[in-house]
Amino acid sequence: MKEDLLKAYRLFQRMMAYPDSLATMRKIFLQNMVDGGETDRETLIQKAKAFLKASGDDPSDEGQVTEIFNMFIDITAATTFPREKIESYINFARKQTQFSRLVSQVNKEQLTYGTIKRELKAFCAIPEGEILISRIEAEGARVGLINQFISNQLPFIGIAKHHITVRDVGDISDRIIRTRRRPGRIGGKSAGMVLAHRILVPRFHKGDPELERHIRIPDSWYVNTGVFSDFIDRNALFHFHSQKYKSREMIEEEYKKIADLFVNASFSKEMLEKFRYLLEITGEAPLVLRSSSLLEDNFGYAFSGKYDSVFLGNQGDIKTRLNAFIWGLKQVHMSTFGPAPILYRRKNNLLDFNEQMSVLVQKVVGRRFGRYFFPFAAGVGFSFSAYSWTPRINKEDGVMRLVMGLGTRAVDRIGEDYPRMIHLSNPMLRPEVTPDKIKKYSQRFMDVLNLETGELESKHYQELMGEIDHPDLFYALSEETEGHLAPPMFKSKKLTTNRTCITFDNLVGKSPLPRLLKKSLAILAKAYGGPVDVEFAWDGDHLYIVQCRTLSVAKDVAIVMPEDIDEERLFFKNKRIISGGAVHNIEYIVYVDPRAYGNLPTVEKKIEISRAISRINQSLVGKRYALFGPGRWGSNDINLGVRAGYEDINNALLLGEVAFAEDGSTPEVSYGTHFFNDLVESGIVHVAIFPDDPESFFREAFLLDSPNQLAKSRPELSHLESVIHLIHVPSCCNRMSLSVFQDSRNQTGAGFFKTRTTEDD
Repeated sequence: MKEDLLKAYRLFQRMMAYPDSLATMRKIFLQNMVDGGETDRETLIQKAKAFLKASGDDPSDEGQVTEIFNMFIDITAATTFPREKIESYINFARKQTQFSRLVSQVNKEQLTYGTIKRELKAFCAIPEGEILISRIEAEGARVGLINQFISNQLPFIGIAKHHITVRDVGDISDRIIRTRRRPGRIGGKSAGMVLAHRILVPRFHKGDPELERHIRIPDSWYVNTGVFSDFIDRNALFHFHSQKYKSREMIEEEYKKIADLFVNASFSKEMLEKFRYLLEITGEAPLVLRSSSLLEDNFGYAFSGKYDSVFLGNQGDIKTRLNAFIWGLKQVHMSTFGPAPILYRRKNNLLDFNEQMSVLVQKVVGRRFGRYFFPFAAGVGFSFSAYSWTPRINKEDGVMRLVMGLGTRAVDRIGEDYPRMIHLSNPMLRPEVTPDKIKKYSQRFMDVLNLETGELESKHYQELMGEIDHPDLFYALSEETEGHLAPPMFKSKKLTTNRTCITFDNLVGKSPLPRLLKKSLAILAKAYGGPVDVEFAWDGDHLYIVQCRTLSVAKDVAIVMPEDIDEERLFFKNKRIISGGAVHNIEYIVYVDPRAYGNLPTVEKKIEISRAISRINQSLVGKRYALFGPGRWGSNDINLGVRAGYEDINNALLLGEVAFAEDGSTPEVSYGTHFFNDLVESGIVHVAIFPDDPESFFREAFLLDSPNQLAKSRPELSHLESVIHLIHVPSCCNRMSLSVFQDSRNQTGAGFFKTRTTEDD
């Protein structure tokens, strides 16, 4: 009896620490005692009345009955449940009480960030315990909190509410850098990363053990959109909000001067102190500042590569690091007003949305090697592969583009370099067979962060490996011996670097990466309800999810190739099809002669061609036109192709890459680059033509011999007629137009002239 009284006393003392939750605690105690068959409500009420009667009190007094009834609940619970179970019930009651307060704040029309944050942190301070608030109860709060802190995009919220928990939002809120004057959210890129991680590694139910062991996200902080808005207002830069409604020429011209304005603009003292504190937390770890605008990575609108990301070495004294951080932040903010994102928004009818920029601050994934910092490998994965060159590839299993070093080379078209394309249905399968072909279509340069200069550098991997001692080359390199190329059999094997090339054969065959990525992509695609695109880094046996968004995929419609095409009307035929599609009634062809372009004597002359293409693209708005030219459109190596961004080619219906054997400007399998994503989202059909391939055909003479309309259309460009040809097809082909078919399933394609039909528009 004494022991029971002591238990009851201790329980009551514990309960009284949280007086607001007393009623909820007793309700939980009683329900669990009833469920366990220990007692029931009526029994305890009768015991309370009998107690009052025996004490000479009035058993009909409801107030006294309730008081004694509660006493018996406490005593019975104290003697029925073990201490751990009681603690769990008390914490659950506390959660319910605090949860009710949180919900009431989230659903207020005039909510305040500070009040919600306090209630949210009070809830998260309560131990999780084994008993969870029901999903139905939690869902409304999740929606409100996601909308308040993360994203207001309804398609995102519709998925996120099933995976991002109240406590997840609490964790995120601890890492949000904000101003007290303006509310804000963490933006699309941050939201996608957080959601992907929680889908793959769920918080409150058992997930895949292998994913839990290997999946990570980088250490991250979030400079929310309120900081951007406050910065714009503080420095009277609000006139840039109307930038999006100006002509393209005005946008481009004014953007050249924006840096001068931003250099002299300032953040408030409050924000400077917060930035300094963040850098004190991170120490001298290298950082990357990633754009994370409200629209970025939205459903159907990826904004691939439209905004800037800035890498920081983050070395030295705090003043030096803070100055570099502030300028990096300004650079990301500036990119909001650049031509590429504004024209992309204009094309997709998004101009009227009040776009705001958040910045995702992350520790760069990787390790330090001397003065350099980089992850072992990085890349981009797609849950659906539109490019398949053999029936042995299952498109639904996905594909990844993998590079050694930073992932910038995986998402951009960079020089005469090739990432490893790995089809996850059959990872060891590759189209190249001979050692010469494998070496030709391999990566040569790595992007790394130089910590001494704070700049990104592209280093030939053989040169870099001569400077550092990397422990994982076993997984990256293959060595050529007597005409045979093979990966090392043992990790201890000493490699002769100048006889190697990057193949990733051992990483593909002897690490969990392909399996992990395939599994992750399938899970994410199922949760998103459609294909996804994931940027990642691989280092130290961990797969870091850097970014996740929906993947724009061209409709995989069956293309019926016409039979018996008249050879006199044939313009081209090709075999290497990256994505399928059909385009009809093409009226204009713009052709950049690969040989003439290659013979231009200076980089400046080639840049002039890029600018001319941009102007021609503008003049052909509303016209049905195709654009053909050398090698790799959009490459940063201007010798391999015309340097062009989305805004320079966005009015074309078709983009053709022509590679003659002697010019070396081989079209890359660009599936997965930001440039290729732009083509897919815009519905621009991609065509790769190899005129010297015996199975291909290209009637270049038609382009070179037909009347060139360039001087007539754009007189100021007449001096470029030897390089750029503008052909009005109907004028040269008896009123016929060009039709193009690209059958990705059977890897056959053709373009030919036919009579124009309104049905084909």
